[in-house]
Amino acid sequence: MTDGACVFCGIVEEREPAHVAWADDHVVAFLDRVPLFKGHVLVVPRSHVVNLEDLALESVEPLFARVRVVSAAMTAELGAAGSFVAMNNTVSQSVPHLHVHVVPRNRKDGLRGFFWPRTKYDDEAEMTDMAARLRTWLAPRMVDL
Repeated sequence: MTDGACVFCGIVEEREPAHVAWADDHVVAFLDRVPLFKGHVLVVPRSHVVNLEDLALESVEPLFARVRVVSAAMTAELGAAGSFVAMNNTVSQSVPHLHVHVVPRNRKDGLRGFFWPRTKYDDEAEMTDMAARLRTWLAPRMVDL
């Protein structure tokens, strides 16, 4: 059951627009609208929970198994040197729905501690293309999860 007021629940239920990189019975992974770097993905559980401690124990492994594969896409598909994977619980959580940030990283990319630069996509077409690239790369790797 989802929360009708939650924007991420709206994305999960396809009531809100998003550039989805992956969706299955457990999660929806979509591009952050204000990314740290292009390719920044948010992975959210389909169920509405606010914090990690609210997530049912049986849902932890499916969530993080998918986060693991999305993280691999940052290097394998997007050509990043690595990735940054993070989650906030309440503090600094812009949307009160559990979400994991998966961000492509490169050396000297400007990300320092918690002073994060934000970037923008050139247009909707660039976001659509990025989501499609990620979806294509993720599809065969999510099959056995």
